[in-house]
Amino acid sequence: MSRLLLAQSGGATAVINSSLVGAIWQAQESEQIDAIAGARNGIEGLLAEDLVDLGSQPLDTLTRLQHTPSAALGTTREKLTDEMAERSLDILNSYGIDLVAFIGGNDTADSAMRLARFARERGQSLRVISIPKTIDNDLPNTDHCPGYGSIARFIAQATRSSGIDTAATAQLYPVKLIEVMGRNAGWVAASSALGQIDHSDPPHLIFFPERPVSSVEHFLEEIARAHSDRGQVVAIIPETMRDQDGNPLSGNTVVWRDSFGHPYYGGPGPALTSAIQEQLGLRARYDKPGTISRMFEHSIAEPDLLGARECGAAGVRLLLDGESEVMVTIQRVSNDPFEITTGSTALENIANRERPLPDEYIGPDGRTVTGAFREYALPLIGGPLEPYGHLEDIPFPSRR
Repeated sequence: MSRLLLAQSGGATAVINSSLVGAIWQAQESEQIDAIAGARNGIEGLLAEDLVDLGSQPLDTLTRLQHTPSAALGTTREKLTDEMAERSLDILNSYGIDLVAFIGGNDTADSAMRLARFARERGQSLRVISIPKTIDNDLPNTDHCPGYGSIARFIAQATRSSGIDTAATAQLYPVKLIEVMGRNAGWVAASSALGQIDHSDPPHLIFFPERPVSSVEHFLEEIARAHSDRGQVVAIIPETMRDQDGNPLSGNTVVWRDSFGHPYYGGPGPALTSAIQEQLGLRARYDKPGTISRMFEHSIAEPDLLGARECGAAGVRLLLDGESEVMVTIQRVSNDPFEITTGSTALENIANRERPLPDEYIGPDGRTVTGAFREYALPLIGGPLEPYGHLEDIPFPSRR
């Protein structure tokens, strides 16, 4: 008999708990697993031996949990050092745990790979896999990542709602910037266009990380041109917005650096909004949905929820089949009806790697998305959004 450890790492999402529940249910169905532990706050909980019995959770708790956003076990961004790996293996051995599944992204894949390799080197029987999770949608070798469909739905809804508000108040605030998450890839930024009915609908400009501006002045020129054309502008800017030389447009001050070495800068929204007002003379506002966008309950996309649960179950099946040092992957079978299947790829193909938004998904102007992106992304958010209502331009009759 085997004992399984589950852990959640990295930024939480709206559906990461669905993967957790999928893994628990699959393990409970197996006659090869007799205990399921959960490490609170990822590797930190394992090192502190802060473990919870997941196999004894009531059915109604797990049923509710799969629809609950954020990470039920807590999460971490702690990098697994050599010393931590050795200590973790000792603890796993003391509890008789020989199966481990981490739910996370590219950094988590790195930790899973390192733990598995340390175990192999010292001859400890341990199989380790990774279950994908990231709103950034930037993991290679998989069609999409659990968590992306739900944030994409939120951003699509938020953009068109913010856009219709901007249209109503264009005489007061003609420019709106929406700062979105997504780190170094443009997948989340691109999702802002999924609520468009035609090209005149917001967003009017999408500043993809893959298509950086040459300077702040270049950015302002694009804003001014779009305003001249429409009388209003809704523009999407990434949280990591940089110029073509890699300089953050929010300034070069690092406000925090995680244990993986990723620098975090202040958001570009305030700086660029001020520049628009001061240099273009246009009143501007910015919205920054932030972490609420990645775990807003009412924007959870059903395909995302079900796909996340299936990835959790698939991860346990891989472990039981003797697999290790792999990540669960998603392959798309069809768009209509939307159907997926799962596979796997070596962790070395995932760890510390990022998949940018492909060129074929970015319009020739560098500021729009293509039909190919819509075909790819709309099924992930549950299909097209219902259109808003608009007043018809019907003149009011005179009594004269």
